[in-house]
Parts: sequence; C-alpha cells; structure tokens
Amino acid sequence: MIILIVIISAFSKPAIVEPYGEKFVVVLDAGHGGHDPGNRGNGYKEKDIALKVVLAVGAALEKDQRFKVVYTRSTDEFIELHERGKIANKAKADLFVSVHCNSHRSQAYGTETFVLGLHANDENFNVAKNENSVILLEENYEANYEGFDPNSPESIIGLTLMQEEYLDQSLVLASFVQNNFTRKLKRKSRGVKQAGFVVLHQTYMPSVLIELGFLTNNKEGKYLNSKKGQNEMAKSIISSIIGYKESLDAEYYMPEKETPKISDTDSIAASATGEVYEGITFKVQIEAGSNDVVLVAKNFRGLDKLSKVRFGELYKYYFGSTSSYTHIKQLREVAVQKGYDSCFIVAFRNNELIPLTEALKVNTSSN
Repeated sequence: MIILIVIISAFSKPAIVEPYGEKFVVVLDAGHGGHDPGNRGNGYKEKDIALKVVLAVGAALEKDQRFKVVYTRSTDEFIELHERGKIANKAKADLFVSVHCNSHRSQAYGTETFVLGLHANDENFNVAKNENSVILLEENYEANYEGFDPNSPESIIGLTLMQEEYLDQSLVLASFVQNNFTRKLKRKSRGVKQAGFVVLHQTYMPSVLIELGFLTNNKEGKYLNSKKGQNEMAKSIISSIIGYKESLDAEYYMPEKETPKISDTDSIAASATGEVYEGITFKVQIEAGSNDVVLVAKNFRGLDKLSKVRFGELYKYYFGSTSSYTHIKQLREVAVQKGYDSCFIVAFRNNELIPLTEALKVNTSSN
C-alpha cells in the first residue's frame, strides 16, 4: 500500500556531487508507521517490513564514506507526509527513496517502482487516489496540503506540472531499481510507472517510491516477511543507489555525440586511436551486487575481458581495460548493445578506484 509520493524538483538539473568529496545525501523513507500499519495482507504488517528493509539499506550506505543517510523514521512511529518532506528538504537531500509493500484483491505479484507523473490508466489513478486518502487521517490536513483533494484528477495534474523537472533523473534511478530486482533476484517486474501520489509540494530532489511486492500474494508475502527476503531486497536497493550515484559522477564525461555502433569487441582495434591517459586504467562497470559471480562470458551476456573487485559486501563487475578514453567509450557501447543500459565508465590508478573527474585531468599522450 502506498501512502507517499515522490516529488520531482523545480530545478532543471541535479547537482553533480564530486566522488569522495561532499557526501551524497540519501533520505530513506519507510512507509506508514505507528497507528498506520499499511496493508495487512496475509496478516503481515507493511510498516514493519518497510522499516526493516530501510534500516538494512541505511546501515550499508552508512559504511560507505561517500554517503550520508537520513531517515524519515527509524522506529515504529507515525510521520505525517508533510513532515517527511520537511526532513528531506532540511537535509538538502540528493535522493529520496520511499519503501512500501503492495496489496491487491487477487494473487497479483511482482515489484514496481513509481515516479511522480500523470497516471497512465485508471488503475494507476485509483491506486493513487486510495493511497493519497491517508492524508485524511492527519490533523489539519486541509492546511498542510493547501486544499489538495485526493479524489480530484485536477489536483494531481497540478502537482505533476509543478514538479516535472526531475522526472528524467527519477526514471534513471527507478530503472536501476527494477533492473536489479529482475536480473539479480529474478523477481517479476511490473515495471517503472508514473502516478500521482502525494508527499508534499516542496520536496526538491530526484525521488522514487519502491513497491517491494504484494503481501497479499501467498508466496511473495511470505518471502517479504522473511529475513532472507528483506536482506535480499535491501541489498538490491543498495546496489541501485550506489549505481545511480556513480552514474551521476560520470555524467558530464559521457560522450554527447553517439559513437558508432559496435557489434562485438573483436571489431574494436586494441590500439584504438585517441588520447592515452598515463597511469590510468579505464573500465566499464556493468554490474554490482552481493553475489560472487564467476567471470565467464555466459554469465555476462557474452562479454569477455571481465574483472571484478570487492567493495565491502558488494562485488563490482567490469568489462574492458584500457588507458585510452576513446577505446573505453567504444567498449561501453558494446556493453549497452549487450543489454547493460545503465553501465558507465570508471577509472583506476595503482589498482585503486578514483573519481573519473580526477582521471581525466591526467596528462595524456597520443598513441
């Protein structure tokens, strides 16, 4: 059941945080809480499951020096929607992630991740309408939400028009989340969706609302209520947040002009022309996760020239290895064509990962 929505900022471009510099602030929101249990499918409590997953995500991110974690709630308490937004704004968050569990009168199952937008169909609108009605349980809701009517399509349209600037960034994060759920955990994906859930009017950051699955589904509800299921879902979300942050770090250094389509690594000359960055090794990060996967082509959609590095509880998997930035951009295109849509370039010096911004400042030489 969803009670919270993501609001996309009125700014046109997210601030790019330098790697290993100023911390990347992530606000984690466990849906429901206190006297609001969320949905009770199969007797489980959505508020408890959401909180356990959020705390696991936060505990892992807090061990990474690049991140600062802020919780809207870390205990079983009821936090009004407008207060959740104030917490995110006060923290000057770079990212807002809300975690929930779904319900349905049937045995529907699967994960889905929402961003704020116009509902594409009546079903999405009805979900938004039902879940936004939670604000009616709050005191002074008329003042807190400035006349917002959860039953009015016009109210939702007004919100989305005001907050559409961060839609692209929110969709990128949502794609990371859904891809990880599907590829790493083999969960059924119900897709990335847009709908008009309400959190507040003044939350200025890329944001997503994650539906872990359906508590009303007998099998999925049992999985989500288990420690194993909660840990696995948390690790997948952790990987998604890290991947999203690292993709932002590299954003300004992706080629603006499309490079030629490459059908296979063998068609790329090993001595690709272009600038060579002395002492730097570029690689394409294609995946990250908690599982230690054997480096063979069949496990990575036919890609070879693979490597991996363990960072805490995560393994990061890389394709290619070169000091030529031209060459690595071509290899990234290969990875994209193999289905790794969210892959990005990283840089190493003396076998240590360094910010791409730093690597590209190194003196270069011609091939």
